[in-house]
Amino acid sequence: MAINQATINDLDELVYLFDQYRIFYIQASDLAGARQFLFDKFEHRESVLFIAREMANNQIIGFTQLYPTFSSISMKRAWILNDLFVLEDYRNRTVAKLLLEHAKEYAIQTHAKGIELSTAYDNVRAQGLYEKLGYKKDEEYYHYYLTL
Repeated sequence: MAINQATINDLDELVYLFDQYRIFYIQASDLAGARQFLFDKFEHRESVLFIAREMANNQIIGFTQLYPTFSSISMKRAWILNDLFVLEDYRNRTVAKLLLEHAKEYAIQTHAKGIELSTAYDNVRAQGLYEKLGYKKDEEYYHYYLTL
């Protein structure tokens, strides 16, 4: 398996995985929308995507997507790890761990303050992995969201 930064050349293959990711989170399948969304991220350099590719069949089997943000207090860049997905047949094979480690290395290379992520309260399996890799649950701040 190889972990690499995705490029626009990976778009067609990524569309299916991104659509499956959205379906996992109870969203309707929308391949055209997924394609446009990902295209925009590449075109405008709005995110960084890392892909896990199984070399035996040259298939993308997972991805993670980072969005840039900034901390005014520390005056540093930070990353929001917004998406992490691995095809079901490849779960429990360290794919997610490798993607998270690659995201961490990228954050270090870009001199980021850190990586922020959120997950569902009932996603205990993911929480265990995050905590094993050093992510700490925020016990200091409440996070709010305004839906428009």
